[in-house]
Amino acid sequence: MKEIILKVPDQKVDFVLELVKQLGLEVESEEIEIPEEHKNIVRERISKSQENPDRLLDWNNVKGGFKVD
Repeated sequence: MKEIILKVPDQKVDFVLELVKQLGLEVESEEIEIPEEHKNIVRERISKSQENPDRLLDWNNVKGGFKVD
């Protein structure tokens, strides 16, 4: 059996899923829900970074300091 991953525009998801079901194919939907508290943490970090951009490090300057085993 082959597995195919499709990227479907939001407005066509229902249509594609119905079509797949009518063809008798197996449907596995993987919808990831991000908790609101996680979203709030990210929003807070973005806000702090916008208020004080000097607190951020430039990726090009720090990426060489990481070791990969």
